[in-house]
Amino acid sequence: MKKGQMTNAKIVTRLMFRLLPIQILLSAVGGLNGIVSSYFASNYVGIEAMSAVGIYSPINVLINAISTLFAGGSAILCGRYMGRNEQDKVQSVFSLNLVIAALCAMAAMALMLILGLFDLTGFLTRDEAVRPLFNQYLMGQAIGILPLMLGNQLPTYLSMENRQSRTMAASLAYIGVNVALNWVFVQVLHMEALGLALASALGLWVFFGIQALAFRGRKSQFRLQLRNLCWSEGGQIVRIGLPGAAGSGYESVRRIIVNYLLEFFIGSVAISSFTASDSVLRIFWAIPGGMQAVSRLLLSVAAGEEDRQTQTDVMRVMFRRYIPLMCGVCAAIVLCAKPFTNLFFHDPNEPVYMMTVWGFRILPLCMPFSIICMHFSSYAQASGKQGFVNLLALLDGVVFVTGFTAVLIPWLKMNSVYIANILNGIGCLLVIIGYSWLKNRHFPRKMEQMMVIPKDFGVAEDARIDINVRSLDEVVEVARKVMDFCRERGIDERRAYLAGLSLEEMASNIVEHGFTKDKKPHSIDIRVAHKDNDVILRIRDDCVPFDPGERKEIFDPEDIMKNIGIRMVYQTARDIDYQNILGLNVLTIRI
Repeated sequence: MKKGQMTNAKIVTRLMFRLLPIQILLSAVGGLNGIVSSYFASNYVGIEAMSAVGIYSPINVLINAISTLFAGGSAILCGRYMGRNEQDKVQSVFSLNLVIAALCAMAAMALMLILGLFDLTGFLTRDEAVRPLFNQYLMGQAIGILPLMLGNQLPTYLSMENRQSRTMAASLAYIGVNVALNWVFVQVLHMEALGLALASALGLWVFFGIQALAFRGRKSQFRLQLRNLCWSEGGQIVRIGLPGAAGSGYESVRRIIVNYLLEFFIGSVAISSFTASDSVLRIFWAIPGGMQAVSRLLLSVAAGEEDRQTQTDVMRVMFRRYIPLMCGVCAAIVLCAKPFTNLFFHDPNEPVYMMTVWGFRILPLCMPFSIICMHFSSYAQASGKQGFVNLLALLDGVVFVTGFTAVLIPWLKMNSVYIANILNGIGCLLVIIGYSWLKNRHFPRKMEQMMVIPKDFGVAEDARIDINVRSLDEVVEVARKVMDFCRERGIDERRAYLAGLSLEEMASNIVEHGFTKDKKPHSIDIRVAHKDNDVILRIRDDCVPFDPGERKEIFDPEDIMKNIGIRMVYQTARDIDYQNILGLNVLTIRI
């Protein structure tokens, strides 16, 4: 790997791990809600309430699937527009995303209230002891659908503005409110299943409200504008987000089928067992979920920039860093199987106890496989390979797990569900390899082949150079390399000179001012490309936000040399765009 490519990989790695904690926490919010509800249900209400929480799980997955559709589709679409520096379209997608999400949330809320109020839930459970509790739980959860849907949309935009701390504060507040209200409603007021649901719903309003306040001030570049909404963008959001959301939708169907198989072959005790293990594991599933959210955003921005190097770097980080990290987490879960089980069930002689223990011992083993599937699905979404995404979602969401469970459950009983999830991960990995093999017409040997990146995507390797700058001494040498590159590509002497001069001026300014703002180590990632007879300079750094376009307007009559270099670049370049994407300054100059 060349020096510039190695530097790009390091920047991508740092960025991915900087964004990862908040995305994990965001993904964990639903899991923490589940474990809190399950804990209070099993310890203070009874096993029937635990079954009610488990029966609601497919509905919760479906609601989150709809939320994922809008959040994922808008994130990818915004990423593409940001990669092209089309800020008006980014703003339009933001407003339309919130409007559509709110309308769908209100429709879902009304439906859930009707089902629970008029006892129309017989198609979800036949247990007469469980259904009244489930109806109460359903109506309580309905109150939290609107803040859930809207609250799940906002973290993407906060991440784009490098304001992830707001989402972290909202998540922590939600967790605290949920625990406190569960104690009040369930343990003190004995509101049973209704109390379980209300605690979660009211906590979601806090989660949404704290994030929403971030968009009221002038610091935010996003504004809710209801006039002149471009509804055609809504079709694009749905089309792009549907394959990713389909996976969650399929999971909802899968859970209904699995619940039916468990109730038929084993009994409702099996649903309680699976709910207990699943509620804890959902917290740990936040790690793959956070990894996917970070990578999806980076892959979509790279797609807009036609940056194949960043796309492959993201996938390499997944294999080299994310997978080993997840394997360590899985080993820890397996070792803690009995302590986790004791959170819900305390008698080892009860069948439900060992069913749950084996859930903690087997289910985590599918997580590393799922990370691979999630990343290839996100890349396929960002690159427009909708057919492959839909196929992978169907196989991963329904076909493999339910198929393997149906075959194994007569002999393995409860363990069949756990083992089926591992076989599902292996099956999806084989499908990914098979797809790459088919498209390349040979076994994939490189990351680009594994991803099936089109040959005409981006700029050919001989039509670009990647350079890294870490000190002022390197700037002049970089300018010389850029001019030599331009001459080798047959670019006229004037533009070659302007390209080198522009790069020297902008890079020097970053080193002199950006590098000295703090004590952190910094570097500049420079890419020079020759495409469509344009010389394109992309200068990317991880310093404090700085828009050179604002400096070019500053003219001091007493110091006519002030900012003269920046003003010169803006006068000679054909086009200059600046963006701050995910905490990185990105300056694109066309000559």
